[in-house]
Amino acid sequence: MTATATDPEAAPRRVEPGAPPPVEAEAHLSRWIPASAVVVAWIVVWSFTEGTDTLPLPGVARTELHDSFTELQNWLLAGRDTNPVMQVTNAIAEFFRSWVDWLQRMVVKPNLPRPVPEIGWLGVVALATYVGLAIASWRIAILVCASFLSFGVLGFWQDSLDLLIVTGIAVTMVVVIGMPLAVLIGTHAGANRVVTVFLDLMQTMPTFVYLLPIVLFFGIGTSAAVVATLIYALPPLIRIAGFGIREVPETTIEATDSAGQTSWQRLLKVQVPMARKTIIVGLNQTTLAALSMATLAAFVDGPGLGQPVLDALRINDVGAAVVPGALIVVMAVMLDRTTTAASERAEKVARGGGGDPRVRRVLLLVGAAATLVAVYLSRTYVTLAEFPTYSIGDRIGSAVGDGVDWFTDTFGELTGAFKDAITNALLNPMQSLLAESPWYVSFAAISALAFVFGGARALVSTLVCLAGIYYLDLWHDAMITLTMTMVATVLVMALALVFGVWMARDRRVDLGIRPVLDAGQTIPPFVYLIPVLALFGPSRFTAIVAAIVYAAPAAIKLVADGVKGVSPTTIEAGRSTGQTTWQEIVKVQLPMARGSLVLATNQGLLYVLSMTVIGGLVGAGALGFGVVYGFSRSEAWGKGLAAGLAIVLLGIMLDRITRAAADVRRDDGPGTRRAFHIRLPIGPPH
Repeated sequence: MTATATDPEAAPRRVEPGAPPPVEAEAHLSRWIPASAVVVAWIVVWSFTEGTDTLPLPGVARTELHDSFTELQNWLLAGRDTNPVMQVTNAIAEFFRSWVDWLQRMVVKPNLPRPVPEIGWLGVVALATYVGLAIASWRIAILVCASFLSFGVLGFWQDSLDLLIVTGIAVTMVVVIGMPLAVLIGTHAGANRVVTVFLDLMQTMPTFVYLLPIVLFFGIGTSAAVVATLIYALPPLIRIAGFGIREVPETTIEATDSAGQTSWQRLLKVQVPMARKTIIVGLNQTTLAALSMATLAAFVDGPGLGQPVLDALRINDVGAAVVPGALIVVMAVMLDRTTTAASERAEKVARGGGGDPRVRRVLLLVGAAATLVAVYLSRTYVTLAEFPTYSIGDRIGSAVGDGVDWFTDTFGELTGAFKDAITNALLNPMQSLLAESPWYVSFAAISALAFVFGGARALVSTLVCLAGIYYLDLWHDAMITLTMTMVATVLVMALALVFGVWMARDRRVDLGIRPVLDAGQTIPPFVYLIPVLALFGPSRFTAIVAAIVYAAPAAIKLVADGVKGVSPTTIEAGRSTGQTTWQEIVKVQLPMARGSLVLATNQGLLYVLSMTVIGGLVGAGALGFGVVYGFSRSEAWGKGLAAGLAIVLLGIMLDRITRAAADVRRDDGPGTRRAFHIRLPIGPPH
């Protein structure tokens, strides 16, 4: 999920009537001319050198460097009991394992010698419903109750609660660790600059990459799942909460200083209360990020709904994956709506609203009494402790499996033709150019393009990242992954331009499409593989389509908001000269919203890269396969680590190029301004 933030310098600049932005457009065009020259020269050289010095490495082959990484892992594991670092990580892992085990014995598995959990399903549903009522409203309470009941009725009660336990523990730790850091970066500019560098790096890394080193230090199972989720979900809260604290008006700060408040009093009585809504938004994003990562932690034997989805994907059984996948979506929507409603209620209460407090107190008292009764009954009667067995989920899965078989039999030729068209028109030619050119030709061409679009700063980052990829002995795989990422991003931006402009120009379209995009950004990326796998089968194209579906909502919203922000005065000036609708879009709105377009491209690239890596599960190959292979075979751990590092370097390179390209527009013409953004990983972040 992506959120954008705009400072006074980020707003689209206003242009006087009759004064379109020719200088900006000409400067923008001037970068495409040398870029086109680089591509043409690259194609010419490729035509003479195709297939030479491409540094291919077969899928299961390893190099000495990869084996040295594996030996490092073995050395660390051999010293687990004596190495101080490993002893600390072992203690942390044991702490999280015991915490998860205690909560599981409380609500989902027998607490021996008791044959059932301490609190049965009825008590758990009642407690969750009451929490929804207490922090939000009766509508949210109904949503929570229905969601929890669906977990059991569809046959995944324990898996669902296991996923919630891992997510809840991780979010709790994120708040404990993240809020002090958010306060630090919100009140100290120097700390903000330092911490932001690490946050950028963490949010650039695809989710899959977190898991390999975490397994090394924390083992597999619940501890690895909690730690991975904690680390991945930390940046959104720090960044957004820190931003909210930092944005408290300076005049308010000066007023508190004149009143003689200490810095601690100012923080607790002014800055945090005024940033409350933003902080809860950060908590919302952190919660969704945690759910996304906790689902993906099935790769390291983490408990939860990710396990049945992963098992079904491994055998290409879409019917078996659809019900747990749907429940992940239900859980994501429940958490998203609950935290959002909690933030809105906090804002209403702060302003003296929120309904009649006496009625609410009575409702809460009655709800508390009913919850206590439900907990007591669930502890007393076995039938209210163990969720009844239903076959609804199995029947739905079987029906979906049959429907998928019918669809593929009926429309297989059509989906195959679409797949072949994109593969032959875009994927194969670009992969041939990137991966089948000599490595030094691709190295030079990519570096030249980075310099053209992003200047010297992007060039330096690109040189470092490409050199790192070469050193890791995975150049050919990295170029294939880069190809899939670029093709998917081109298609994402095509969708973003069409739907973003449409939404910006028609309010009714915006009202109809935006809720769908919001819902799409709530879904963890793991789930997107299920329907796409059903349509196209296991292949690299499947990973590309899943990446498009995952990345498109964020890009579309960014383009729509950017185009919508163009000054109405500028648009009216163009209309007064007799411009057609097409001319108005391509000559005024898109050029004026170019900063948002670059930002959408940046976000699309990072979302797509994350998803193409996960696509290693469904036949995407290249670096994604390397990571998956490293998980599955202990002797290949080093290659998996090298593939993960190569993915990180690709992400950093693409991020730096697109961000530098956005910054370059400050020099494109007089009055041009710079945009900045907050990246979130869900995201369901990045």
